[in-house]
Amino acid sequence: MESIAAPSLTPDETQRVGEAISRYWGFPSLRPLQESAIAAALRGRDSLTVLPTGGGKSLCYQVPPLLSDCTDVVVSPLISLMKDQVDGLKACGCAAAAIHSGMSAQERRDVEGDLTAGRLRLVFAAPERLLTDPFLRLLDRLQVCRFAIDEAHCISHWGHDFRPEYRRIAELRERFPKSSIHAFTATATQRVRKDIVQQLRLRDAVTLVGSFDRPNLIYRVVPRIDLEAQVLEAVRRHAGEAVIIYCLSRRDTEDLADFLREQKVSAAAYHAGLDAQLRRTVQDAFAAEKLDVVVATVAFGMGIDRSNVRCVAHACIPKSIEHYQQETGRAGRDSLPAECVLFYSASDVMRWESLIEKSAEEADRPQEVIASMSRLLQQMQHFCNVPRCRHRALVEYFGQQYPRENCEACDVCLAEAEEIKDSTTIARKILSCVARVEQRFGVGHVVDVLVGTSGERIRDLGHDKLSTFGLLAATPRRALKNLIYQLIDQDLLVRTADDKPVLKLNEASWEVMRGQRQVRLIQPKEESLTATSADQDGWAGVDRGLFESLRALRRDVAERRSVPAFVIFSDNTLRHMARLRPSSLTGLSRLLGVGEQKLADFGAQFVHEIVDHCKKQHLSMDNKDVDAGWTSRPKKRRKRTQGVRTADQMFAKGCSIEQVVAATGRARSTAYQYLAEYIEAAAPPDIDRWVSQTTYRLVEEAARTASTDRLKPIFERLGGTVPYEDIRLVLAHRRALTSRGTPSA
Repeated sequence: MESIAAPSLTPDETQRVGEAISRYWGFPSLRPLQESAIAAALRGRDSLTVLPTGGGKSLCYQVPPLLSDCTDVVVSPLISLMKDQVDGLKACGCAAAAIHSGMSAQERRDVEGDLTAGRLRLVFAAPERLLTDPFLRLLDRLQVCRFAIDEAHCISHWGHDFRPEYRRIAELRERFPKSSIHAFTATATQRVRKDIVQQLRLRDAVTLVGSFDRPNLIYRVVPRIDLEAQVLEAVRRHAGEAVIIYCLSRRDTEDLADFLREQKVSAAAYHAGLDAQLRRTVQDAFAAEKLDVVVATVAFGMGIDRSNVRCVAHACIPKSIEHYQQETGRAGRDSLPAECVLFYSASDVMRWESLIEKSAEEADRPQEVIASMSRLLQQMQHFCNVPRCRHRALVEYFGQQYPRENCEACDVCLAEAEEIKDSTTIARKILSCVARVEQRFGVGHVVDVLVGTSGERIRDLGHDKLSTFGLLAATPRRALKNLIYQLIDQDLLVRTADDKPVLKLNEASWEVMRGQRQVRLIQPKEESLTATSADQDGWAGVDRGLFESLRALRRDVAERRSVPAFVIFSDNTLRHMARLRPSSLTGLSRLLGVGEQKLADFGAQFVHEIVDHCKKQHLSMDNKDVDAGWTSRPKKRRKRTQGVRTADQMFAKGCSIEQVVAATGRARSTAYQYLAEYIEAAAPPDIDRWVSQTTYRLVEEAARTASTDRLKPIFERLGGTVPYEDIRLVLAHRRALTSRGTPSA
């Protein structure tokens, strides 16, 4: 994780931000880099923030306007994405709206009226709408503090989703010189980051780059042999859960969706060629959890904010690692385990090369851009071919180091592929067949000869008389085709780029046939892929029946409100409910993701569902022994990094927060979190070194009177006289003493 000139929140800002995220989102603390991004926004300093999908980018631009007496504008590329974010904000009790082409004239006037009256703190708009004269004149009348540019990679020619309309956003700098500009993206190489800063004309920008690793994702690259069967197996591994399958062409999406429906899978196709209303219907059904599987081109995904996608499958290779990172990033946005499986064949590379050339001619793109697209494709091909840890490969591609030797979450580290016995002998047979047909035919014909297909053309050419005819008859056609493409990938065989490509031998081919070179061909292991230990851990202690009942309730509530299901509560929050089973609104309010507005709007229904289920199944409730999900309890102990070890050693010696901040280089809020964790783990007799006895007694009494250990109610009961940090430390100490049977100080 890198950060350049990263600011920190002041103690007062930390308190106000903590109150806001607890009140509106039910979060106990900020994630890494969110604090610095929010601090930059509050200082009015331009910034570029790169956080992985699911890393909390939206919170970075949603929080600042709640703390400022002004209006912020978010530039977003898709109507569906804007709508989902606005729905989510409203469900949390935040005043937000969007202006887009899908609204009626009256709806737009209503939003403009709310803006003028100062009733909104956040407004979303597409770049085309933002830069119209009427909208700019409206913004001129407002006190716009900040512009947040979401999906900022769209402004770069070197990005994976360049959009010409994004280039005009830089006009905001001249029109609103006093407003700061904040760019956000999930995927950007160093070259793209530099281009974003230049294109948006950011001034003295704070650059914040989080880790590109998504540890909750399981990456798999599997040789594509029987696509339909392989996709069906992946979908069945996630039966009843959300799955996105990416295809290269519109026809591919429709064919694969048809196949899945024939297999009784709830699936639909999605691509840009469909009627707009049909696309919207598919998207809405998926968001509402009425549709499990969407088979789509890359036109689908950016507009989907659904957090609980459990599997993203690629039926063909993406055209760049950036695209792969972005598309697989749709999985597991709730931080729960999810699978990303890519069914790879070198034939996809050839299809992409043809498409790149064709689109370059049609769009008259500069040669430099075409060459860059080809390099990106080659890097993606290399990612698929080289058997090394997928997590490491992705992180290092984006210029970062990966700390682990074995991720335990990819096909390579899990050893899910195996070398085919007698690989070199099989390769010789294939190459020999190419030689026997005089290097004049393509993949399909060579396969026909090797498996012994006695068709009319084969007989007319006399190829049924060749020594290689039927030599690999026991090998399925699809598997054999994959082996040929593996040889092409390894430069042991050449496929021409003509309209009718044929297979050619090269020097390496002859080395193999002369016994001078060994070959390694791979295949998936025979046993089916199963869930990893990470996925199993994610369900630890969860009552599956209750979880499904809560999902059904969530769907009903969402349908009544005409919002996507994930807007109500995330899967993560539902798992916590089904694991801890709170029997009251007070208990429910302590769960991650349960803010004040959602508690008031939906809390009673979910508590009733939990209590009713537990009574019928004779289950215990208010299970506080499970160490997960309670916002007032610290998260699982941090990894023992050098910074954590240093902080613990210093706290054991009685050092102050300021001394630990200076020694570790961490933000003040992070140092306080370290201290709370140290106190709960070490259970010192007292914490007088950090909190006065008077303050301790005030917090202790307020917690006892309020019958809660949530920060905000205690803070309010004390009239805001005690900082959140001190309250957190006192509560941590009380828990530590209680767990050891020691009376409170």
